[in-house]
Amino acid sequence: MPNRLAHENSPYLIQHANNPVDWFPWGEQALQKARAEDKPIFLSIGYAACHWCHVMEYESFEDPAIAEIMNRHFINIKVDREERPDLDSIYMTATMAMTGSGGWPMSVFLTPDLQPFYAGTYFPPEPRYNMPSFRDLLTGIANAWQNERDEIFRVGGQVTEHIRRASMAGGKASHPLTGRLLENAADYLVNAYDWGFGGWGGAPKFPQPMTIEFLLSRATLAGPRTANGEKYLRPATHALKAMARGGMYDVVGGGFARYSVDNLWKVPHFEKMLYDNGQLALAYLHGYLVTRDEQFRQICEETLTFIQRELTDSAGGFYSSLDADSEGEEGKFYVWDYGEIEESLGDEFAFFKTAYGLTPNGNWEGKIVLQRAIDDATLAARHNLSREECIQRLQAGHAILLARRGQRHRPGTDDKVLVAWNAFALSAFAEAARFLQRSDFLETARRNARFLLEALHQNGRLLRSWRAGTARHNAYLEDYAALILGLLALYQSDPDPTWYAQALRLADEMVQHYADPQGGFFDTRDDHETLLIRPRDLQDNATPSGNALAANALLRLAAYGDHPEWRKLAEDMLAPQLENAVQYPTAFAYWLAAADFAIGPVHEIAIVGEPNGPFLDVLWSEYRPRMVAALAPAGSPGAHPVLLNDRPLVAGKPTAYVCQNFTCQLPVTDASEFKKQLDAIQ
Repeated sequence: MPNRLAHENSPYLIQHANNPVDWFPWGEQALQKARAEDKPIFLSIGYAACHWCHVMEYESFEDPAIAEIMNRHFINIKVDREERPDLDSIYMTATMAMTGSGGWPMSVFLTPDLQPFYAGTYFPPEPRYNMPSFRDLLTGIANAWQNERDEIFRVGGQVTEHIRRASMAGGKASHPLTGRLLENAADYLVNAYDWGFGGWGGAPKFPQPMTIEFLLSRATLAGPRTANGEKYLRPATHALKAMARGGMYDVVGGGFARYSVDNLWKVPHFEKMLYDNGQLALAYLHGYLVTRDEQFRQICEETLTFIQRELTDSAGGFYSSLDADSEGEEGKFYVWDYGEIEESLGDEFAFFKTAYGLTPNGNWEGKIVLQRAIDDATLAARHNLSREECIQRLQAGHAILLARRGQRHRPGTDDKVLVAWNAFALSAFAEAARFLQRSDFLETARRNARFLLEALHQNGRLLRSWRAGTARHNAYLEDYAALILGLLALYQSDPDPTWYAQALRLADEMVQHYADPQGGFFDTRDDHETLLIRPRDLQDNATPSGNALAANALLRLAAYGDHPEWRKLAEDMLAPQLENAVQYPTAFAYWLAAADFAIGPVHEIAIVGEPNGPFLDVLWSEYRPRMVAALAPAGSPGAHPVLLNDRPLVAGKPTAYVCQNFTCQLPVTDASEFKKQLDAIQ
């Protein structure tokens, strides 16, 4: 008989609907039952694409004997961390404090008043991996609840106090906001770079799109051909190339897996997350604009095409993820047999054998994970081809393999739509549309923005999650801030003032309902349900922190001339984070990007008249990280930015105004003069 999770909307919760465990979703019904029956809470947090979540489910949660212990002694609550990042943040802080590490599934035991007193991640059904069995753990905690409750409350109180301290906004800045601080952070990243394998840190190797973006920005502002520009550009491009070789990057179908389990970026943890692919597509786009390396452009386009093909709902939203597993086996959908590739490619097999170093024994557990053995230039030389001919032959072969792979049993799709993750992809589609002149990307961005604003903004508030026609859960700070940035990116690609007006409206709501009077923002809305604490996650993780996103959004809106007081609000948020950002730049890279914009100088571009043609060709010919652009036909209706006020046409022609910190040069009507002005301030 299905449990209560059968009525939920999250694919992860629905996966557990037929467990013999008497699961509750998080909510007052479960919490009241824990208080009324004086039972501890077992809180299990995971997500649909999580491999070890699946393992713990079939090993323990589907075991009737283990379920009987859980049902007798505990109130059992299952949470999708992607729907409820507030709960995930609070109890991950507890898990890290108690165990020194974290991950999913997260397994936390709480008192009825929500204080965590024991935590871990995956537990096996029998003792192994130097871990107790889950069965023994349950029995031991049930006994402790009956006989050692004072100790449980002592531990719970200590951990709760630690969580409260960790969520504090921080004190005043010990250093002023200066360019020198950013140089120190960038130099640290250069010195910490792994030149042997690429990226930062050892295996497992995670992509670091925010870190790469920060270095690309520093290189651009220094001048890519200067000594400093070259210093910052080298690790950024090296990392992009290391990931693009394949393995973690899906050379057949496009898109990136969550991380690489080895130093070589070869063997991925095969789940594909929307947030990774949105951020990485943007990093590769910016890498292309700075270097003009066609491989980076190709990776950007293939990644966005993957999102269009496999993660897009017919209504316009983007799905959350693809599972790592298919047919109960991790990676089975993505790996190959030598003979299967040979049979599929026919006469082209020899070419692919050279490109990928294929052998009958494979390169991973007897199978083949496709990763380039030689680069395009070497491949072209060996086969007496141009680079373009090589790429064409590779792409033709990849299309054949993609069709062959499409006949396999697909991994599960988590088809819920999350606002923040969609907004990361929205920004990537919008920017790629204008820089690469891809009208299909622009239409995808428009549809996505319309969907988010219509389906997930209801009764004056943004909601977090949508699936199968139903939107649920309060939005979090990251949802508001990321969507503001996505709409601003779209406005610059599609100068419909609606996009700007919606960004402004969302910012008003964000400031009204999420701001902390002591500075910065809370992650939850002011009328959110009562939790152990009101969380505030300041550190960037796989996605930027909500506060870093909010600082960036407010700075950019202020640069358009609306609400100049928001600039002061953002600067006050940045100040307490600077010391951490310089000491731990990979954990605060998005803060560093916001600080860079705040330091400036910021360039404001206003173009009036028909917003297309030569002016836009110049405007979107280069990457300009400290620039905002406002575009409008002369006299067009709508809520345009203040930046466009009092900007008349000159001699009846489309006219461009180039400004720096709101001090403008003479207006120009000639695209070549416009380029000279832009080059002079770059």
